[in-house]
Amino acid sequence: MGSTRESILSVHFTGKDEVRLDRSPVPRPGPGEFTVRLTTSLVSAGTEGICLGRLFEPGTHWDNWVRYPFAPGYSAVGRVEETGPGTERVRPGDRVAVRKPHASVVVVGATDDVYPVPDGVADEQAAWFHVATIAQVGVRRAAHRLGDRVAVIGLGPVGQLAAQYARLAGAAEVIAVDPAQERVNLALAGGAHTGLALTAEVAAEEIRRRTGGAGADVVYDVTGAAAVFAAAQRAVRKYGRLVLLGDTGTPSAQSLTPELINNGLTVVGAHDMHGEFPADERSPWNNQRMGELFFGYLERGAMSTDALVSHRFPAEQAEAAYRLVRQRPAGLTGLLFDWGGPAGD
Repeated sequence: MGSTRESILSVHFTGKDEVRLDRSPVPRPGPGEFTVRLTTSLVSAGTEGICLGRLFEPGTHWDNWVRYPFAPGYSAVGRVEETGPGTERVRPGDRVAVRKPHASVVVVGATDDVYPVPDGVADEQAAWFHVATIAQVGVRRAAHRLGDRVAVIGLGPVGQLAAQYARLAGAAEVIAVDPAQERVNLALAGGAHTGLALTAEVAAEEIRRRTGGAGADVVYDVTGAAAVFAAAQRAVRKYGRLVLLGDTGTPSAQSLTPELINNGLTVVGAHDMHGEFPADERSPWNNQRMGELFFGYLERGAMSTDALVSHRFPAEQAEAAYRLVRQRPAGLTGLLFDWGGPAGD
């Protein structure tokens, strides 16, 4: 691995479809801060692909967020390397998950969330922590009821975990929908009850047929594809709930259908940032608590990410990795960067 103690390697998008690997001096942590030498980080192919290709409309939150050079990535695992003055919550050698960009060494601020990784969770599993909290935000906004029939449309990383969570939340049936049979098979292996390797438009009709014309109690649109929103509305039962968990870059292309009013649907928006608040007795489930719950599920075997890792790249091959992201092959689910740091337990 090319990363050394004298310099760090980091990934940046320097323009539309432009990926650059940079080297810089190893940062020193300030008061209350610490550095983490990464072992692995997860590429969120949907989000990072939109950022890299500028696949968004002017004026959207994407447009306000993505400024080049842009540092992608937000789900990483490694070991604490150095602590700054007054840092007490970690010690050198601790294994932690952090929401930081793809780089061999990252600085964690005094107020940043830190997720201690349990001994029973491997680094490659822990690297899914922030994708898992995003999925949890959607599942909590869905307000599941015991016995719901649930359809998850779009089986990328977030959709796969949303299907697993829906099963844990007591769904009578989890219907996994994606045009790619490979992704449907992964969802079935992860506990989904029914798989439909169909487009959203065709799947909506099949879901209604399988439910006696009623539709699913809860439908997730986790595609990030604007056109799917209309089809998803047709898959929801009367007075059911549609959770918009996939964040499209072209919201102006999303359209409402007659089902919204005629069937009294509840449409719920769920976003990554909704879990960023201090936990209290009335609102305990912030990102920190949701991450801890995810690790607990992994330790008990109630959830699994192992089969979801489809590709691994050494960090030096980031440009090749993002060429794959731009192609969006059906077999791409979880892509990990190997930073060559000390292995986890």
